[in-house]
Parts: sequence; structure tokens; C-alpha cells
Amino acid sequence: MRSLFYYTGRGWTGEARAFAIAARGLAARGEPVTIVCRPDGDAELGFAHEELEVITLPVTDSVSRDAWRLRTVLKEKFTEVVFLHTEREQLVASSAMRLASRGAIVRRIPTGGAVTNGRGARLAARLAGVRLLFTTEEERRRAGTETDGYIAPLGVDLERLDAERAASRSTLGVEPGTKLMVCVADTRARSRITTALRTVGLLAERHPGLRLALVGSGSDDDDVHMHAAALGVTQLVRFLGQRDDMAAVLAAAEVGWVAADGDDGAFGCLDFMAAGVPVIAERSPYLAHYVPDGIAGVLLPRADPADTAAAVAKFLAEDNQREAMGRAGRNRVAREFTVNAMVDGFAAAASEAGDRSSWTTR
Repeated sequence: MRSLFYYTGRGWTGEARAFAIAARGLAARGEPVTIVCRPDGDAELGFAHEELEVITLPVTDSVSRDAWRLRTVLKEKFTEVVFLHTEREQLVASSAMRLASRGAIVRRIPTGGAVTNGRGARLAARLAGVRLLFTTEEERRRAGTETDGYIAPLGVDLERLDAERAASRSTLGVEPGTKLMVCVADTRARSRITTALRTVGLLAERHPGLRLALVGSGSDDDDVHMHAAALGVTQLVRFLGQRDDMAAVLAAAEVGWVAADGDDGAFGCLDFMAAGVPVIAERSPYLAHYVPDGIAGVLLPRADPADTAAAVAKFLAEDNQREAMGRAGRNRVAREFTVNAMVDGFAAAASEAGDRSSWTTR
């Protein structure tokens, strides 16, 4: 099956990482795989770092212009299935498929996301057949697509992570005796970033070795720096921004804090757990799917910073409990969130979508 992954975002997000893992897995099974992304962002660098075949196409304000460029790639690569995320990507790819007289769409719904079916998606569905791909059975059930939706659970590579973990603390310059808490953030998590900063401020006096590293989109923005300065914790915080070695950064932590949403938050949970790092996060239905409360970490109710700081202080003080949670989390990832299971899900969706008898009549 000849698959193409179409990604138009600039950043190296959880959605981009999910496509990279799936593309690497399919390629390792001998399937021809191509990545198409824009040339002006971190996503291109991230995909290239994964040693995938990458073709860059500009993203303009014209669907027809973008579709015509993508059509050329579809014909040259004899593409049968295109994986994508957004309604606009679906409209561009479906238009390109109609022009190229070939192929079908698999639209992946990010973790915690909802299926949208706006005007663009409805038009796209008339141009090319589409299948939906979810990360959990619950999300597929909630969307009401049990019969034509597929599941590809997120997965991480434990062996690859172990190799990165060995050098992660020295790479980040973490000094001996430092108790490092790494917080995975994104641009939608401002209030939760603030909670993490305030928590460090409240705990700093009693835990002089505590340091916080913020990583992810938006974690190095000016307003985050300003808030840290206002709280007087700038010297205790490292602002790492968005990185393509996210798993290695997270592996350096003694405690993981997940403030991000969607795929970024889900991968944050899995990366921490795979590295044997216990997780702290605000309770939500989709995070609870990854982190069993009291077993692999602690899911906190939304509360004021003082209550959160008290819960975190108790967590920091109980070394044995944290170690046990870390082991439990790693075992859970090894058992339930493997790369093979994730790639199996993408392969099944591609096989169904690639059935020519199901393609939209030209």
C-alpha cells in the first residue's frame, strides 16, 4: 500500500510525531511512504530527522493551488492512501485525488479531539472516500463511527527511549542533587503553566534542589518569562520551548507534569511513563486513559496553587511511592502502548481505504 502523510502545520507537535512514528513503522514493514509538509517550519526538520522521505510544498491561501501541487506528488508516487488531520487538509487532498483520479483519505482525529464535519469536509467527502482514525475505542464510540472508524492507539519505543535517557540529564546540564520537574506545555495551557510556576514558587524554600523545566509550544514565550519573573522563580526555571527531542528531555525528570492537551499531552504521559517517571496532571477523561490515578501518577482536581503545591510537596517527599509509580507506568506502556499496535492500526485503516472498490467514482 502506497501511503502519503500530509501535514501542513509548522511546529513539531504531537500530531506530527504520531505521523512520524506511523510512517517509520510502515516503512519498516516494506510499505512505500512519503511525507508532504510545508518548507518553513520545525515539522520539516522533525520528519527529516526521522529519516523519512520528505517532500515540501508551500501552503497558500488557495485550496485549488495547493491541490494542484499535491496532485503532482500523488501521481508521481502512485499514492493510494493519504493520512491527514484537518478539514482543510482533507479538502486539499480530496481535490488532488479527484484531479489525479486515484486514492482515498484516512483522517486521523487527535487525542481528545472531536470529529468536525463542516462545509469543507462535506465537499471533500464527495470528492474522495474517507475513513476516520481514532486513538481510543471510547473516542470512536463517542463519535458514533464504530462501523467505519479505526483505532490506532498511541505508542512509544521503549528501547529507543532508554538510549536517549542515558544521556538526557547531562545534555540538559542537570547538576547532581537537583530534583528536576519537567512540565509539558502547549499554547492552550497557559493557566496550567501558571499553576506549575506558582507551585515551584511555593515549594522553593522547603525544596532548595527543586527545578522546573518547561518544554513544548509556548513554553518559551515572553508572557511565560514575565510571569516567572513576577513570581520570582526565573532562576529556578528553564524555558526550553518546542523541541524535536521531547522524549529525551522528559526522560531527564524525577517528576513529570503534563499541562498540555491533545496528542502533546498524551505523548507527554507516555514518554514520562516509559522512562519510569511518575506523572502529575489535572484530571481529565483522556489523561485518565493513559495514567491510572494513584498507580502511575497522581491526577489532581482543579484547585488553587496552594492546594496543588501541598499535593506536589507530599508527592516529592515520598521517594518510594514515586519509584513504584514509575515502575508501574513503564510496565503499562510496555504492555498497552506499543509502537507495533499503533502501526497495526494505521496499516488496517490504510488497507481498508486502499480498497479500490470503495474509492469514490470518478
